[in-house]
Amino acid sequence: DHRDLHRVDRRQRQMCIRDRYCIANSNFQFHKSGKIFLAIFLLKKSLYINIRLEIVFMALPKLGYPTFELELPSTGKTIKYRPFLVKEEKVLLMALESKDEKQVVSAVKDLIKNCVTTRIKVDTLPSFDLEYLFLKIRGASIGETITLTVTCQDDNETQVEANININEVEIFKPEGHDKKVMFDDKTGLVMRYPSMKEFVDREFLQKEMKTEDVYGFIADSIDQIFDDEEVYDSSTTTKKEFRTFVDSLTTRQFEKIQKFYETAPKLSHTFKVVNPKTGKESSYTIEGLQSFFA
Repeated sequence: DHRDLHRVDRRQRQMCIRDRYCIANSNFQFHKSGKIFLAIFLLKKSLYINIRLEIVFMALPKLGYPTFELELPSTGKTIKYRPFLVKEEKVLLMALESKDEKQVVSAVKDLIKNCVTTRIKVDTLPSFDLEYLFLKIRGASIGETITLTVTCQDDNETQVEANININEVEIFKPEGHDKKVMFDDKTGLVMRYPSMKEFVDREFLQKEMKTEDVYGFIADSIDQIFDDEEVYDSSTTTKKEFRTFVDSLTTRQFEKIQKFYETAPKLSHTFKVVNPKTGKESSYTIEGLQSFFA
């Protein structure tokens, strides 16, 4: 009878021989804490064993993800990036649905920051770097092929699907483009490319600038004003002074600043399709991030 067995302290010897055959029941209470339990088993041939058991609960497997490399168009610096995760895409989609500007800016910024594994200042990247980077991250996350539907140019009615390989899309840099805008031999300014906020406003919020906003935007994009004697930048000049300077420009001088934006690097891709009805080929050029998701 097992009832005549006395309790053996843990400090006593772990094995003792009994004269009889006996079995002891053991009750276990399992916890997620992985707690160490003490179990006493009475085995055949009267072998009495004191055993320590550790209950281990296995965690779900963590999936790895690939990393990719690209060169930033503005500097040629090589950076590494990964696909965005479902939770990151979800945050961005929810922000876009809310149409709240702060949420969208924050979501786009966080997504890019999280996906870029190289240490860089995302906030200061030019908008064309951000376009290029976001397109490549999107390709790594969802798929490298984008399908667009275009209308054939020879009959203006036949629609054809075109498959665009994201890996073939690059930043187009027009010849002669320069951040320095000269008004005469001595006076000019150095422009700053639009960055994160302007990128989000244009590509995600699709905001259209009013006339007054355009002049303010240009004034905010001035990095330096210089002549043959002095250089004026944000450390010595207020935004109001930059705005006053822009308002004092002649139309011809202002057009030179507009040319800076017109010739700025941009996401661009040229492709061709054949009209299945006529056999004639049409060529198309798409520019800007939104064009690739039309």
